[in-house]
Amino acid sequence: MIQGVFTYLVYLFRKDRTYYRNLLGILGFLPGSVTLYRIAFTHKSASFQLKDGTIVNNERLEYLGDALLGALAAEYIYNAFKQMDEGFMTKLRARIVKRKHLNATAIQMGIPMMVTSLSHSTNASKHLYGNALEALIGAIYLDRGYRQAARFFRNRMVGKHIDMASLAKKDSDYKSRLIEWAQKKKHEVVFSSHEEYVSNGKVPSFASTVAIDQVDSGNGRGDSKKEAEQQAAKDALGKISV
Repeated sequence: MIQGVFTYLVYLFRKDRTYYRNLLGILGFLPGSVTLYRIAFTHKSASFQLKDGTIVNNERLEYLGDALLGALAAEYIYNAFKQMDEGFMTKLRARIVKRKHLNATAIQMGIPMMVTSLSHSTNASKHLYGNALEALIGAIYLDRGYRQAARFFRNRMVGKHIDMASLAKKDSDYKSRLIEWAQKKKHEVVFSSHEEYVSNGKVPSFASTVAIDQVDSGNGRGDSKKEAEQQAAKDALGKISV
């Protein structure tokens, strides 16, 4: 802690103190290796040389950050949407890491003022900021470890710039809408489904009941368990104020 404060004070009196303040504003914590973050914000077109002669830019950190971002998003979604199935979680994660969305998030976070690039190519600059954000996540991981990277994603990205509820509603079906409502209102939602057979005894169908706080609140039937749950959720939504 003392070392971190000392480092902070040293950088406050350097010529590049504005850069350091901006970095702190984005990270929300004291960095250990400032060089790592400079690399994270350096496009290939502006590659620079380290003291040992190594030519560096953010491409390697971007590779690492890309993999980490997928894991961080998956972990967050898994814990935040406990009633949702794999399909929902996969779609939501894909929206978070989608290049267009990532670029927008990076711009909101102030990444553009940190990036160094000499490229004037439209193709090169198209994903410049989203790539830098991924590289930043890679730098955080190398500098402070996975836990700090997870806190950064949770508190600085999701907490301030990613509207998770809005992303979740983009294709929100009846079941996901009901579960989102329940999470917001602190209610427990449980689906119970079983297989039935039509009159000839050969073609299966499904019946589902949804309970809200242990009270049966909706019923549905369908040719699949998923469809039956959708109908039960629809029935329940019609009886409550969402």
